[in-house]
Amino acid sequence: MISLVSSVAAAYFELLELDDQLAIAQRTRDSYERTLKLFSDQYAGGLASKLEVSRAELALRTVAATIPEIERLISLKENEINAILGRNPGPVTRTSTLLAQDLPVEIPVGLPSRLLERRPDVRAAEQQVRAANAEVGVAIGDFFPRIGLTTFYGGTSTEFDNLLKNDANVWSAAAAATGPVFTGGRLTGRYRQTKAAWEEAKLNYQQTALTAFREVSDALISRRRFEEGRIEQAQAVEAGRQAVELATVRYEEGKASYYEVLEAQQQLYPAENTLSRIEVARRLAVVQLYKALGGGWENMDPSAGAQAHITPSAK
Repeated sequence: MISLVSSVAAAYFELLELDDQLAIAQRTRDSYERTLKLFSDQYAGGLASKLEVSRAELALRTVAATIPEIERLISLKENEINAILGRNPGPVTRTSTLLAQDLPVEIPVGLPSRLLERRPDVRAAEQQVRAANAEVGVAIGDFFPRIGLTTFYGGTSTEFDNLLKNDANVWSAAAAATGPVFTGGRLTGRYRQTKAAWEEAKLNYQQTALTAFREVSDALISRRRFEEGRIEQAQAVEAGRQAVELATVRYEEGKASYYEVLEAQQQLYPAENTLSRIEVARRLAVVQLYKALGGGWENMDPSAGAQAHITPSAK
């Protein structure tokens, strides 16, 4: 269930990111179309060069060429989500845009490590240790003499009676009664084998726990760094938009050529795409943390964290 929820949430966020990329591309295409029309009209009136027209058309065609590919990826992502949910291929209903999709504002301080004990891989590794430890106990028990202690009506058995009366070492006497305890090293070998299996299970549990801690750390680090990057990139996008506006005003006032507007637009487009990728990365980091914690942290019972879980925003 944790894997299913994580997969659907991640795929849904990626779908919203593709929607955002498509909107950016379409918006940029429309802007470049206006630029090309302007340059074409000026060229026809002898006010612009063929170079300006060609540069404007290059920018337009380059962006326009990305739209069919983004639309293809959107369809494939929708099919992926439907396949995960066991549905036929088809459109996926969106409840919001990427930026409108809510995220937990703050991750609680002092999340207990016991949350990781809910992870299926940790629980499975723990059970393997318990089973291996039980096998060691069985192997040790095999060394004890196997004889009948009582007969009918509670009397001592002949084997037990002979064992008690024998002056020899009790284990030697038992060997005579039940067969050599260390025959061919069989029992010793089995004991060593089960003990080695227990050591292996214990090391596997330790490695599984370390992997769980690493995945939580990776998710927390990624979320923090993506948040820092988002702040910087958002400022870059805002500066790019202001550059386009200022270049347009300068052009309208006759203080600059429209080439400045085109150049500003060309810088804004990749900046917006980068911001979109960072935004989805922030959300995927939360999904990663949800999975790493074995179900998130929301509604966590402080005294018994085993029931904690988070409801992903992707619905």
